[in-house]
Amino acid sequence: MTAMLAAPDLDDLLPPGLLDFLPCATPDAWVDWALANPELLLIDHAQCEKKAAATAMSLLHRYVDQPLLLSRMCQLAREELLHFEQVIKLMEARGIVYRHIGASRYAEGLRRHVRGEEPHRLVDILLVGALIEARSCERFARLIPHLDAELAKFYRGLVKSEGRHYEDYLMLARQLAPEALDTRLAFFAEREAELITMPDTAFRFHSGVPA
Repeated sequence: MTAMLAAPDLDDLLPPGLLDFLPCATPDAWVDWALANPELLLIDHAQCEKKAAATAMSLLHRYVDQPLLLSRMCQLAREELLHFEQVIKLMEARGIVYRHIGASRYAEGLRRHVRGEEPHRLVDILLVGALIEARSCERFARLIPHLDAELAKFYRGLVKSEGRHYEDYLMLARQLAPEALDTRLAFFAEREAELITMPDTAFRFHSGVPA
C-alpha cells in the first residue's frame, strides 16, 4: 500500500462530533503497523464486518419489544454483511485468501464490562457498539491517505456507513437509558483508550500499538 492520494482532513470525512466522542486518536504507530500488514488488515477487516452483523442479529433476536432498535439493527446487519461480501471480493481480486485468525482483545476488552441486568445491559452493549463503530470509522479515515486508489475509494464509502452506525448506536443508547449516560460513557471511553494505546503482539484492525 502506497500513498496515492492527498491526505484528507479527518473533519471532512467523519461525522460531526465523532472525534470528540472518541477518547483519543489512533496512534501513528498503529497506522504504520497496518500499512506493513496489508493482508492481515483486509482479513481482519472482513472478520470485523461479519462480527458486526452478528451483533446486530443478536440484538434483533433478544430485544423484540424495541421497534426502533429492530429497524436500525435490520439496516445495520444488511450493510455489515454487504461490506463483508465486498471485502471478500476485493481480497479475491488481490489474491488474498480469507482465513480465520484470532480476534484482538479489543471488543472483548470492552464487552467484559457490560452489566448483566436490564435495561443496563442493553445500554452498555449499545455504548460499546458506538465506540467500536466510531473507532472503525476513524481508522478507515486515518488509512485512506496511504492506500491505493481502489482501496481508498472503498474505505471512503465505509466511513459514511460506519459513521451512521456509530450515530445509531449512540442514539439508541440515549433513548433507552433510564439515566444520564455521561458517567457510563466516560467509563467505557477510558477502557477503549487503554485498549488501543497498549502494546499488542499481533496486528489486528482494532489492535493497540506494536509491542
